[in-house]
Amino acid sequence: MLQQRDSVGGIGPYVLPLEKRINVKITKNSSAALVAATKQDPWSQAGKYSLGWVYFSIVLLILTCGLYWWHYWGDKIRRATHKEEVAKSSKTSSPDTDYEMANIPTNCSSRKFFPGESELPLPQRQTDAEMPSFSFGFLNTALALVRFVIYRPLPVLRYKKREFSFPSSATLFIVLAATIFVVLYCFLPQPLYYASIGYGSPPLAIRAGMIAVAMMPWIIALSTKANFISMICGVGHERLNVLHRWAAYICLLLSLIHTIPFYVTPVWDEGGLNTFKRYFTNGYYPYGTGWAALVPLLVLSVHSLPVLRSWAYELFVIAHVPLSIVFLGMLFWHCHNYLTSWNYLWATTAIWLASYCVRVFYLNWTNPWRMSWLIGEESAVTLLPENAVKVTIPTQVRWTPGQYVYLRMPGISVFENHPFTIASLCSEDFPSDYGEGYRDMTLVFRPFGGFTRKVLDTAVKNGPMKTYRAFVDGPYGGMRRELSSFDTVILFAGGSGITAIVSHLLDLIKKMRDGKAVCRQIHLVWALKRPETMEWFKEEIRICREFAPPETVHCQFFITAAKRIVPGQQHFPPSPSRPFQDLLHKQIDNTFQGIASKRNSALIQEASGGDPEKELEMRAENEDAITGLPHPTFLPPPKKAHTRQKPSLTIPTQNLAPPSLPPVDKKNSNFDFGFPSTPTMLQKNLMRFAFMPSMNPKKSSWSTEYGRPDIPYMLRGFEREFGRRTCVFVCGPSSMRTEVQRVVAGMQRGVWGKGSAREELYLHTENYAI
Repeated sequence: MLQQRDSVGGIGPYVLPLEKRINVKITKNSSAALVAATKQDPWSQAGKYSLGWVYFSIVLLILTCGLYWWHYWGDKIRRATHKEEVAKSSKTSSPDTDYEMANIPTNCSSRKFFPGESELPLPQRQTDAEMPSFSFGFLNTALALVRFVIYRPLPVLRYKKREFSFPSSATLFIVLAATIFVVLYCFLPQPLYYASIGYGSPPLAIRAGMIAVAMMPWIIALSTKANFISMICGVGHERLNVLHRWAAYICLLLSLIHTIPFYVTPVWDEGGLNTFKRYFTNGYYPYGTGWAALVPLLVLSVHSLPVLRSWAYELFVIAHVPLSIVFLGMLFWHCHNYLTSWNYLWATTAIWLASYCVRVFYLNWTNPWRMSWLIGEESAVTLLPENAVKVTIPTQVRWTPGQYVYLRMPGISVFENHPFTIASLCSEDFPSDYGEGYRDMTLVFRPFGGFTRKVLDTAVKNGPMKTYRAFVDGPYGGMRRELSSFDTVILFAGGSGITAIVSHLLDLIKKMRDGKAVCRQIHLVWALKRPETMEWFKEEIRICREFAPPETVHCQFFITAAKRIVPGQQHFPPSPSRPFQDLLHKQIDNTFQGIASKRNSALIQEASGGDPEKELEMRAENEDAITGLPHPTFLPPPKKAHTRQKPSLTIPTQNLAPPSLPPVDKKNSNFDFGFPSTPTMLQKNLMRFAFMPSMNPKKSSWSTEYGRPDIPYMLRGFEREFGRRTCVFVCGPSSMRTEVQRVVAGMQRGVWGKGSAREELYLHTENYAI
């Protein structure tokens, strides 16, 4: 094209600015090849490629919102129906004092005699077959098939001490679908390049550039804390942030596809490089605006990689937003309002500003009608066992179970702002002593480094009486579903992951007592290293045990760091946080070991007083006694806390016979056999009944065991008690989440199985770090 114009009247009068050469005008001097190329994929219609991404995103958003609102109204109808049934039954039930007589098989009965009105009422709870369903079989089957795939965890890659985990299968499916769509939408339409550089910019570059610009509003919308996507589809911003990062990576890929053809075309085109050199003779670099936008995007994407982000997290938090602003400004400069590019950039700016305006209402110090206006809240820091920290903030902010806030404490660190899950329940039943209308927001966490370590060090230095100013941003996040809408709820917690569960547990118990929860069974499994960790939530655990409806809450605690000392093994001194544990455990072991022991032959001989018949009778009685357990200190640690064999109450009689002992000379024997004299009646009763099975054949709903929980075995045991709708909630380390995901994915077969009454098995996982 330039060569043609040079032959007509010289290049000088016809030289146009670089940006105007993108859309080459067709004139009477244009070649036939140029006319054919522009008709095949004209530059003026390249804006349709950006609309392709918009339609893809809108379809995905509609599907997500439709599923959310379907579950939302279905859960709401089930709770309302259950509440109505409870209200009906309460009109005909007898006073609270008229209960059945308590006995061993009916000690947990809740049925009442002597109705106040009409005839004897039916049981308060309907059976599964009587409860309304509000669901469709084909939809339940379709959801179960999808969950069978997306619930399955991806393998964790390990290199030395580092672990590299992938996002969830659902996230990868969305990312893979988006990547395939944009790549095919760039490369399938023809032509990819024009026959000559004089015909204009490469069509492949234009397509990729327009799609990349169209992604900008969605990238920003997925990144903000207060965003419209979370409001309409119920997904918290912490989960959308994963899609934000992957969308940015796709945008970087499209930017590279947009850049490379501009360097390839002058090389491939014969004489094209010379044309470029003649065209730019004043030292002007033609791709300067493109590189000005590409470099910030490259830095943002590389620094967002998990390894670099965790290594320099504070730098990432400080630099991410300013770099993003620079990137957006460079895009305005680079796009120069071509086609519809600025429409998407202005939409990006509007979404960003609107998010910051809405976020003002999430800050606890921006409401002029609150005492915390401009000054924040007063907070106290408490040190807990196992070096944990509890921050208590009396506030007028309201939150729901499972939500989290961003905490800033200028007295400890001015610029650091970190997320923490709220461990307390916001309810009128838990008022704050700070004043009317206040609730105690409790944040419990383990200090590792950075801000959390500073909180611990400052609290140790200043003591427990020091208070600190706290600026709270939130609450955000939470569950998409209501736990009270499920018949059975299974809760798995690992270590400090209990902070995301304890508020849900208290809320469930409160709603069950008020008749607002469909839930009938709650199983809590908490794996913790040491029993001292229970001190974090001892009051909450007490409330669950004392105020939950009978036979509804079952808690199992697993002490995973329990050590048993083998004789001859080196004994380590107790840790500073547990200075008396060894002494206490030794005293307990010695006490029960002495009580549970069988009498020795020498004691029997002494107690018989030389009467051979009485001695034979006492020896026969001794053989019938239950053998005391071996000393637990000398037992090897069990491989699994849960065995796959059902417990047997049958006592093997072949092991009850005492070992044969040589005759003992009573006069010359100075050996202490455990009892100074004949056991008393109390000791005899303790020996007989200490280890007998309970009269109640049901297993205790509260237990503490040593070792790690066998999650697959436990879930299969819980499966026998699943209702029509079951929710499994897990918050813990990656190994625990992976195991729960794998088992729950396999259990989806029970939903679409023939003749199955199960309608839904829902899984909710929480990030261990938040």
